[in-house]
Amino acid sequence: MLITPAYAQAAGAASQENTLLTFLPMVAIFVVFYFLLIRPQQKKQKEARAMLDALEKGNEVATAGGILGRIVKLDEQYATIEIAPNTQIVVQRSAISQLLPKGTLKGL
Repeated sequence: MLITPAYAQAAGAASQENTLLTFLPMVAIFVVFYFLLIRPQQKKQKEARAMLDALEKGNEVATAGGILGRIVKLDEQYATIEIAPNTQIVVQRSAISQLLPKGTLKGL
């Protein structure tokens, strides 16, 4: 009679350890996803936001649609880009994907 309760206690303690070990792979997967996916994406968004905030009149830019041009006017949400002599388009600031080095448009 004394042996049966001892087995029951040992089995109960083992099941608590198994529960903790069951969640360990899920925690490890979350940590891997954080460092490989979430953190780099946040860093990229932060750099893009800083680039959009640093835009100035006269900068040469590329839009998300692949249009290259020079900024002639900036508003809070919109930018007017000159894509050819006397040809201007208005785009959202968020549509500007890349800031080009000075003189890039002359080389094309």
